[in-house]
Amino acid sequence: MGNVTGGCHCGEIRYEVSGEPVVHTLCHCTDCRRHAGAPMVGWVMVAEDALKVTKGEAKIYRSSEHGRRYFCANCGSGLFYTNGNMLPGFIDIQSGTYDDPGAVPATMHIQVAERLHWMETAHELPAFDRFPPTE
Repeated sequence: MGNVTGGCHCGEIRYEVSGEPVVHTLCHCTDCRRHAGAPMVGWVMVAEDALKVTKGEAKIYRSSEHGRRYFCANCGSGLFYTNGNMLPGFIDIQSGTYDDPGAVPATMHIQVAERLHWMETAHELPAFDRFPPTE
């Protein structure tokens, strides 16, 4: 896959990922949903040493006993997640922060026990290229 780059919304934090991802999941857990303010969050898991922050420094939030969420203190963009107890040696990267988020397709949904019930049929909703007609 080569190197992938990404960063936060304001550009204060930039990163580079080398090597192949372990997996790209769409997480539906309550913690991810609340932290991101979104119905689900895409995470690309890589070996910790595959991620290099090239600009800035993320703030760390202890979201659970072992979970750590990394985000930009300036713009609030969520960036990374680690859990040394459950996933030692790995780090998750929010795939929406990639410069090309479509470069690594998601391969599974996880934590669907906590999925919002309406997400099960979200693909059936009307779709518009931009905004729906106003009349």
